[in-house]
Amino acid sequence: MRPSDASAPDDVAGHALSVRVQGVVQGVGFRPFVWRLGQELKLAGWVKNDAAGVEIHVEGDWQALNELARRVRDEAPPLARVDTVTMLPAAFERYVGFAIIESTGGKVSTAIGHDTAPCAACLTELFDPANRRYRHPFITCTHCGPRYTVTRRLPYDRPQTSLAPFPFCPDCQSEYTDPADRRFHAETTCCPNCGPRLSLLDAAGQPIEGDPIAQTLALLQAGMIVAIKGLGGFHLACDARNAATVACLRERKQREEKPFAIMLGAVLPAPTFARLTEDDIALLESAERPIVLLPKQPEADVLLQGIAPALSEIGLMLPATPIQCLLFHDAPDLALVMTSANPHGEPLVIGNDEALQRLAGIADAFLIHDRDIAVRCDDSVRRGTGFVRRARGYVPRAIKLPREVPPLLAVGGWFKNTVCVTRGNEAFVSQHIGDLDNATACGFFEESIAHLLHILDVAPEFVAHDLHPDFHSTRFAAAFAAERGIPAIGVQHHHAHIASVCAEHGIETPVLGLALDGVGLGTDGTAWGGELLRVEGVTCDRLGHLAPLALPGGDVAAREPWRMAAAALHALGRGAEIAQRFPGEPAAPTVATMLARGLNCPLTSSAGRLFDAAAGLLGVRRRASFEGQAAMLLEGLAARHGPITACADGWRIEGGVLDLLPMLAHLEDCEDAVAGAAWFHATLAAALVDWVAAAAGRTGIRVVAAAGGCLLNRLLSSTLRSGLAARGLTLLEARALPPNDGGLSLGQAWVAAIK
Repeated sequence: MRPSDASAPDDVAGHALSVRVQGVVQGVGFRPFVWRLGQELKLAGWVKNDAAGVEIHVEGDWQALNELARRVRDEAPPLARVDTVTMLPAAFERYVGFAIIESTGGKVSTAIGHDTAPCAACLTELFDPANRRYRHPFITCTHCGPRYTVTRRLPYDRPQTSLAPFPFCPDCQSEYTDPADRRFHAETTCCPNCGPRLSLLDAAGQPIEGDPIAQTLALLQAGMIVAIKGLGGFHLACDARNAATVACLRERKQREEKPFAIMLGAVLPAPTFARLTEDDIALLESAERPIVLLPKQPEADVLLQGIAPALSEIGLMLPATPIQCLLFHDAPDLALVMTSANPHGEPLVIGNDEALQRLAGIADAFLIHDRDIAVRCDDSVRRGTGFVRRARGYVPRAIKLPREVPPLLAVGGWFKNTVCVTRGNEAFVSQHIGDLDNATACGFFEESIAHLLHILDVAPEFVAHDLHPDFHSTRFAAAFAAERGIPAIGVQHHHAHIASVCAEHGIETPVLGLALDGVGLGTDGTAWGGELLRVEGVTCDRLGHLAPLALPGGDVAAREPWRMAAAALHALGRGAEIAQRFPGEPAAPTVATMLARGLNCPLTSSAGRLFDAAAGLLGVRRRASFEGQAAMLLEGLAARHGPITACADGWRIEGGVLDLLPMLAHLEDCEDAVAGAAWFHATLAAALVDWVAAAAGRTGIRVVAAAGGCLLNRLLSSTLRSGLAARGLTLLEARALPPNDGGLSLGQAWVAAIK
């Protein structure tokens, strides 16, 4: 739009402002919102996207200009997040009318929005036979649908997304250019005439005739496993009530006992399987549509055999895409296993050809479409107010830092990897990448770094990494730094855990850090995991740790809890009982000898291995089929028992070392695993509170930051919270990120930034 040569209309006074809006303001209907404000307030000028966010040039009287600035802040669209609104005087150029103009480039300082489930208006259209988008599997508008997973670069415009190959039909073009329409400048707008196409293929990749949704539903109800293309990747779906099919999926995916998530069509049937609060319901129905971990109902294991065997929780989710909504609309009572489509330990499958190749032998059919997924992004998993896994629906939301920091990259650790990029006072943590234990996972890690740096237009001045020299992330950081001539900064694992919580909460003053996890390389070269730290920015002092236990056989002990139980017996002076105590383990006599001679038995202060020792002593689990299984089973037994009093003589503290051997001695003599699990949790929490309170008394620090995978234990964390509060201490916990290694990259970034 060009300035008019005519004099300004009577209702437009000679004042002009340049308004800059930053935050999540692209792909969320922000320009149409500003346009409507301009029309309503009788202002002239324009609004556009650029790399920094949204720019507005507006002309009119001062009252109307100020009103626009206020409403831009206070009435933004539901998916927008306004961080700053900056206003500067501008030249009065005598524009006539208010328009949305073409986007421009430049230095990127905005962020793209997250993916969301279909909004109520789109769902109404989806199931209205009179609507031209009736049963359209890709229905979307400015208020819902894919954003991050279809965006290749910024600014967020259709040519920059995976909708680029689908030119608007005349009807969609009319909606896109009509300021009064809900799809005005909605970049993912499409319809059955111009949008992507859905198709169903058999295991050989040949088309299956008929309506793809109806045929997919028929296959699922017949006990088949179908790979279904979602927002950030494929899911493997099957009938959750069909125990034989669930067992088949486990066998094909090599997923012995790790729990599956269940998708329901609505919240209404959820209480059949789980106990829900109003907050849980709100989370399930939120636009982000995470998997929500909930306490099981007693009959859940009967109704859903093999879904979450022997665990106390079940993961439920609601439909997040129009395709999923269509399946459940046609079969409201359906309950589907909806698990990430990836061969064992590999990254999520996102491409059609990739799905046919990598899921061969797993899926019986493939429900695909021709809209590309630009970014792999798994489902998010939440428990209460916290995250277990942060991905689709939440990434790439920025985490606000206490102050501006240099641009840098932090590469996380080995397990549950994420990476983090900082820009100004924002930290952008990637979606869950996973364990870096195979070539494809490492490729996904490097792909995620490249995409995040590209989409944010950041050139890092530093790269931060874990101290462990053998992590792929550490080796990558060294090569990345050398190639660019920038410093690589190592950050101790547990320091990063605590720093992540401090960064999220904006804390720069000293805290007591309670780090409880499986393992992390300590500054002394040993395996840490139960640490009491004093953390202040770049300074991290080890005030104490859990009394070390041996790891007989090294890393194998983390997968075989009986070995940790054997280590506990040895530490108690009862090593001669090991072979008799574990008669079904052929290696038991050898392990007893190794412990007696100190051969291949490195020491660890790991809290995670303490849980394994307890599970092994109580006979809960001798071998784990997935990480953390023994601890999860132990928590489930404790929750079944209910509250119990801690044993006052279950621990001792000497020189900052918390020794829990007395507790383990009691467990060895406990014949009731349920009561033993409850007593273990109560005693461990009481011991930790006593330990931290003693340090608070010595240091005068009253704020405690706690992190590490063990904090995912709902029972332990809640008991810690109440126990520390009773001692007058404030507990800070991870909320924006998981407390496990998924939060490490933010902590690394924060330590490196202030270093």
